[in-house]
Amino acid sequence: MVKKWFETFSPASLRKSAHMWLQIMYKTGGGRPKKKIYHRVHELDRVMDLQKKPSLILQLKSIIESQRNRSLLLRDLEKEVGFVQKWNFMNVIEKYPTIFYVTCGGGTPPAVMLSRKAKEIAVEEGEVRAEMEPVLIKNLRKLLMLSVDCRVPLGNIDLIGNELGLPGDYKNSLIAKYPEFFSVKGVNGRDYLNLENWDSSLAVTAREERWVCERESKLEEGIKPTRTSKDGNFSGPFAFHVSFPAGFRPNKSYLEEVVRWQKMEFPSPYLNARRFDIADPKARKRVVGVLHELLSLTMEKRLTSTQLEAFHSEYRLPAKLLLCLIKQHGIFYITNKGVKSSVFLKEGYNGSNLIHKCPLLVFRDRFIALMGRKDINSFTSVHHNMLHEIS
Repeated sequence: MVKKWFETFSPASLRKSAHMWLQIMYKTGGGRPKKKIYHRVHELDRVMDLQKKPSLILQLKSIIESQRNRSLLLRDLEKEVGFVQKWNFMNVIEKYPTIFYVTCGGGTPPAVMLSRKAKEIAVEEGEVRAEMEPVLIKNLRKLLMLSVDCRVPLGNIDLIGNELGLPGDYKNSLIAKYPEFFSVKGVNGRDYLNLENWDSSLAVTAREERWVCERESKLEEGIKPTRTSKDGNFSGPFAFHVSFPAGFRPNKSYLEEVVRWQKMEFPSPYLNARRFDIADPKARKRVVGVLHELLSLTMEKRLTSTQLEAFHSEYRLPAKLLLCLIKQHGIFYITNKGVKSSVFLKEGYNGSNLIHKCPLLVFRDRFIALMGRKDINSFTSVHHNMLHEIS
């Protein structure tokens, strides 16, 4: 029935399903099939809904700033984003004149640029990225250290570059700047980003860092460790933070099994995966650690299922990756909201809110905050001419 389980949760089925009330049939001791439900976490589903317009705004901002004169002719918008997406961007331009300003008149074709206030905030991005540079370099090195050969295809880096917080020109602005850490080499016709030197001080996972901080905090507060667990959590060097959805009611035996798994030792995600037999329970737990660490390196503690699948070879991920994520639903959450299914690291969120935001995300929040103020009159006078020009 495991095969049936995996087929139900295959990437294709996830993309096709309109919701996450996915049902799994399995046999019990009595021989009667029961339904098991993958419970939705509405707060994390909501994250995907909340990010739709901000994502469009930030994408359009980047397109405008990439133009030579920081201005984009509306008739060229389709070339940048395609015919269908063009209308989504047009809606954003119309709805948020506090962010985007449209020039029209004087015989010149309409063009969109950032508003005065948006330009003032956008100027700060350079300072924020400079502040972020040491963190980005460290995270890139850790990303390579997780792989079996300390190298990852540049195409994979491009695929998750935005989630890591990398600038669009990272190959020149970051990679070339640090030859002591990185090099680009061709392997079998593909360009790979290679790690030039190993740093053992970086081979510490976010999970381990969290455990040390929590242990020190409890010692300072004089809190004694709990011997029993009512929610599957266990304070130990090999434990993960788990959070089960509201509709999930684990019984005592299930929690005892979870705690036994939490206590089980496993090799570090930074050790070479070739050294371990994937059939070993400790090696399987190590895979969970690899996925946990990879998601921890992203700014928003999430990646699409497609992005995770891209690292199969380099990180020796299991063939049934989705099944692994589903089994660990206390650690990860898969949502089908948005264009593609996404995988969340649950401990990174409190409800729909990301707990820790890096400086770049704080900057983006300030920019997106301009959405809250509308001045429809400033746009109405040019709206009719603009639509006529781009049609």
